[in-house]
Amino acid sequence: MLLDPHPAMPEELNKDTMKTPASSGKPKAAERPPIAMTTVNIPLVNEVQLTAATGGTELSCYRCTIPFGVVVLIAGIVVTAVAYSFNSHGSTISYFGLVLLSAGLVLLASSAVCWKVRLERKKERRRESQTVLVANQRSIFT
Repeated sequence: MLLDPHPAMPEELNKDTMKTPASSGKPKAAERPPIAMTTVNIPLVNEVQLTAATGGTELSCYRCTIPFGVVVLIAGIVVTAVAYSFNSHGSTISYFGLVLLSAGLVLLASSAVCWKVRLERKKERRRESQTVLVANQRSIFT
């Protein structure tokens, strides 16, 4: 086993490893090149194009929000029940559970409102078409 007759002191080793280079290879803030900006033009889409692209599903939002509302409501019930079972009133998880509960209720309420509005529109269209049919029928017979 060979031993160094003059071992380096720990302080001397730290001095060598703690030296920083005189200049770094990174450019300074003033030397950085300017950032290239690009613009993106987003085309406007009208209702006919949207209906053609989605197959008319944009008018059935209540069908989509009902399942999401139910899932979020169930998650809110579970998270709130777990939070309050550990008596963690005012904690982050209890607030999160309450937010999920309210979001689920809002989703279900909005889907009910959309459904009602759609039914009213459907009834109005039927009334209009019946009025036109009755008017056409009267003009044919007179």
